[in-house]
Amino acid sequence: MGEVARRSGVAVSTLHFYEKRGLITSTRSGGNQRRYARDVLRRIAFIRVAQRVGVSLAEIEAALATLGSGAPSRDDWMRLSAAWRHDLDQRMAQLKKLRDTLDDCIGCGCLSLERCWLRNPADKLATKGPGPHRLWIGRPAREEDDAP
Repeated sequence: MGEVARRSGVAVSTLHFYEKRGLITSTRSGGNQRRYARDVLRRIAFIRVAQRVGVSLAEIEAALATLGSGAPSRDDWMRLSAAWRHDLDQRMAQLKKLRDTLDDCIGCGCLSLERCWLRNPADKLATKGPGPHRLWIGRPAREEDDAP
């Protein structure tokens, strides 16, 4: 396990976590040590790259479930990354808008975007419901959608 952790660049605890979640698998030696197949390094790399570009662990789990226990191929990555592209594009647009408007209106000192006569005269945005409507890209998730 230490060798896989060293070669993959993740902590041993991360390997345990991935295994517990079913993202990677191991077998046990006669001395009860974990043994990983060679393709586990590619699976770990796949997980790490997907996380780095903003794909959630739940989405990664679902993607890996479609592959079985083997290592993802280049074709697998192309298919899965294409499926994630729209969501990633939306997130990038949202982050750009947030970056570009982060200090907007702070200059006046009011810090009240809901009552601001420059950005939201007469609180017109209140008719759209709660939330930062000038900052959202696309249709935002509503809290009710997340309720159990």
